[in-house]
Order: sequence, then C-alpha cells, then structure tokens
Amino acid sequence: MKKHLWTIWYGLVLLGFTVYLALDTFVLSSAYQTDATDMNMAMFENVKEISSAGDDVTALAQTENSEGTADAQTENSVLKADAETKNNAAAAEDAKTENQVTVTEDTQTSRSKPGRSGRRPGSSSSGSGSRSGFAASSSGDLTADSVISFGMDALEDTSYQNDNISVSLTEYYEYDTHIYVADVTVTSAEYLKTAFAEDTYGKNVTETTSQIAEAHGAILAVNGDYYGVQESGYVIRNGIVYRDRGNGSDLLCVYADGRMEIIDSDDYTAQELVEMGVWQALCFGPGLVEDGQVTVLEDQEVGKSMASNPRTAVGMIEEGHYIFVVSDGRTEDSEGLSLYELAQFMQKLGVQTAYNLDGGGSSTMYFNGQVVNNPTTNGRIKERGVSDIVYIG
Repeated sequence: MKKHLWTIWYGLVLLGFTVYLALDTFVLSSAYQTDATDMNMAMFENVKEISSAGDDVTALAQTENSEGTADAQTENSVLKADAETKNNAAAAEDAKTENQVTVTEDTQTSRSKPGRSGRRPGSSSSGSGSRSGFAASSSGDLTADSVISFGMDALEDTSYQNDNISVSLTEYYEYDTHIYVADVTVTSAEYLKTAFAEDTYGKNVTETTSQIAEAHGAILAVNGDYYGVQESGYVIRNGIVYRDRGNGSDLLCVYADGRMEIIDSDDYTAQELVEMGVWQALCFGPGLVEDGQVTVLEDQEVGKSMASNPRTAVGMIEEGHYIFVVSDGRTEDSEGLSLYELAQFMQKLGVQTAYNLDGGGSSTMYFNGQVVNNPTTNGRIKERGVSDIVYIG
C-alpha cells in the first residue's frame, strides 16, 4: 500500500509541477520594473555626425574639383587661344601662298585655254540616326495580373505621406492566399519603432496589435516577435537592451543608419550590438532572404507549425526602404503560406533582407486606425493579444 501511495504522491507532484510550468510559461503574467517607453536616441546623433562628416568631405571634394576644373578650363582656354592664334597665322600665310599660286595658274590657264573653267572636286557625307526605346524597372516577377482590387474596404486611403514617412499598401493574391504589402520609405530609421503591450516589458503581458498601435499613434504596425512567451532570445527595442540572454537563433538587427541584417545571436552580446548601432533586434525567425537570395528550404517550418499559415514578415530593399508583409490563412478564402512561399514572395518584391516574425493568430497589419487583414484566432476572424509590435510613426 505504501508503495502505491508513493507512486500516487510522486505522480501528483509531477503533474503539479508540469501545470505550474505551463501556466508560468503561457498564462501567468509578470511585469519587470523598467521604463518600456525609453528610446536611445543618442545613436542617431552618431549617425548624423558621420553623415555630416561625409557631407563635409563630399563638399570639400566638390569644391576642389570645381577649383581644379576652373583652373583646367582657364589653362585650356589660354592654350586654345594660343593654338588658334598660331593656326590662324599659319592658315593666313598658307592662304596667301595658295592665292598667289592660284592666280599664277589661272593666269597661265586663261592664256592657253580661254573660256574654260573648272573646280576642285570634293566630297561630302551626311546622315542622321535616332535611338528610341524604353527602360522598364521592376522589383521582381510580380505582374499586374497578380494584383487584385483592394479588399481593404474599411480603409479610406491606402497610402500616407509626410516629410519623413511614405507608406503605400497593396493587396496581392498569390498561392491561394490574400497577402497584404506595405511599402515604406523613411528618412531615418528612428521612424521604425517598436512598442510593448501596456507599455510594459514582461512575460505574458498582452494586448492586440491595434490596441498597442493606437496607444502609440502608429501610422502602420504589424505584430512583433511575441518575446513574452520565450525565456531567451535578445530583446533590444528602440536602442535599449531588455533581455541579454541569446538563444543561438537568427536575429534580425535594424541599425540606426537604416541597415537591416540577420545575424547569429551567439556572435555578439546584446550590449555589443547596441554599441554597434543596433536600434531594434527581433528574435523569432528564421531569416528568409539574405543578399537577395532565399535562405530557407522548401520543407522548413517554425517548430511544429503547419505548412500553410497566416504569416508576418519584414524586409529591406535598401537602407530606409522597407517592406512589411502579412498574409491571411486557415480560411476557405486564404490557405496561408509556407515559409518558403513567403520567402519567394518577398524575393519577388525585390528585398535584399527578409525575416519571419510571429505568425498564426498573431499575424496582424494595422494602418491608420484600421486592421487591414483578417486575423484568425480559434477559427474566428479576430485579433489575438501579443507582446509587442513593430510600427512606423
């Protein structure tokens, strides 16, 4: 009997511990005492100083070039004038001699053959040519046929622009899936920001993407990496280190100078990354595109997720020019995307770097007060609470 009691007691303890771990990981929230709205704007001063120094060097080079060009032009003018003077003198002398000879010849000719005239034979050529044509530039293989009429009926406008930010939305239908693309250009990476749910860094602290976006006056927002259900993985937001425990996975780094790069988080400490100018670091992954090439395999997936899912990804065409992508999925109208399909799609958009963020029920795009896509949670079209967002504002 005692033997059975021990087995029962051990089983209950093990069950209780397992339940506690599950609750602690996925349900119980814990906030950490920190100002989650801080922004390390000092790194942009460094960027401005470097940019200013570069501008000064460029201006100096242009001045030197201008002065050099002016001197060269003056010298060329003097040489040209000298050459013209000499040529004119020589030509005048030749002409005088030729005239004298001609007069002598004509005189002799007229004396021997009166009434005959002649002229010197010569040659001339003329021609005309024109080049016509056109130069077509394209960011990828997506054609007009793949762009459908906007399904974002709730939006009054599908674009936004001010002095520092430009956003344009387009809806595609590829791979039997509705895909929403935001093409973003900013004058500085400081307009690509992140925010926490309830302005709180912590575990299992959540709000919907639209709630967080509205609280921060976001123009455009997508869900982030849902750091709050992970125990590791760097969390660097707006230039501040919140978690410095790496997990060896792909890490997306957005630098203050506008670059976007995917690195192995084991290669640097979080503080080293900030010192290198990392403004945002997102840890979900994997990386999708690097140097314009797809880097995921056809059968690669995140954990045990299904092959086709709602997806969220961010990419860079060039410094300051970003692409945000969110797809629907798990519905009759939208099957969803595999990682490989998502990578291929972003490659077609012309990105040089692309990175996968949290997907599934988290996948949400917000623009000017409205949710753009159709987030699916537990079989219904509704937003799911998340830990964080990436936004433009």
